[in-house]
Amino acid sequence: MKGLGDLEAQVMDVLWSTDVPISVRQVLDRLPKERHRAYTTVMTVLDNLHRKDFVARERVGRAWHYRPAQSREAHVAGLLDDALGTGNDRTAALLHFFEQLPPDESAALRAMLDRSPE
Repeated sequence: MKGLGDLEAQVMDVLWSTDVPISVRQVLDRLPKERHRAYTTVMTVLDNLHRKDFVARERVGRAWHYRPAQSREAHVAGLLDDALGTGNDRTAALLHFFEQLPPDESAALRAMLDRSPE
């Protein structure tokens, strides 16, 4: 799993923030306004994200509507798994990660692990 470029990440943030598939125009209208972006640029980004299996699309009338292919949490979990795969010792990397968590997050993780069936 690869990371996302800046504009791809912004587009995915828009898609992850809605519960329904949305059009290119709706994505464009919801992007941060600090830069002017062309409709065709956003359309190309969405087409690329579809080709990379980051988004699914469905035809609504004459327009494509897009939705994330997976949740933000599933995407982050995939990135974490990829990162862990680059090291020699996944357990050691997980331990270092766990040690860096704020106390409330480490307690929540410990509670989830205690509840999980083995």
